[in-house]
Amino acid sequence: MSVQKSDYEAILAEYSNHEAAIALLKQYRPYLEMIPSLRRPDESTIIIPLPIVRLRNTVAATTQATSLPCDAAILMCDPEWKIKTGAEILLFIQRPYEDFSDLLGRWRQTQVLLDQDYEWLMPLRHSHILSEGADTVYPLFVVFSEESERIQRGLIGAELPFVIQTSSSFIDEERDEERLTSEH
Repeated sequence: MSVQKSDYEAILAEYSNHEAAIALLKQYRPYLEMIPSLRRPDESTIIIPLPIVRLRNTVAATTQATSLPCDAAILMCDPEWKIKTGAEILLFIQRPYEDFSDLLGRWRQTQVLLDQDYEWLMPLRHSHILSEGADTVYPLFVVFSEESERIQRGLIGAELPFVIQTSSSFIDEERDEERLTSEH
């Protein structure tokens, strides 16, 4: 069974939300620990779905806006100083009909693009935050459990972190459970 576009879209929409993105990071603890303040997660993280960066050509003194081939960026922000910190986590959600080489290729292409001076095109709410590129960019892959294990084996072999996602029905069930617990 291949990944359905609706599953991909549902997960992309879900992880565009602060709470869901932080819940995702809880599945890979080293990244969760990068969040400056878990008491103020909405002020400590900036989620940018389908992110765009402005690449700087220092020789020609020009800039060019470029869409990154990742699905979302999670930028860390100091909640007191309202400045972006050095860690950036890029999410790569398995797309319909995407195999290991396609998924890994998107990460490699992102590495090449971000191997130069860049700044993020920030969401309007965070446009006042200095958005220079990071010291370190961390990938996190979201793969579907319904897919072949080839992608998981490849990511393990490439020593890249990933979390396994079930179909979008899982997201709906989890959201319903969270609503029930928050109401009580």
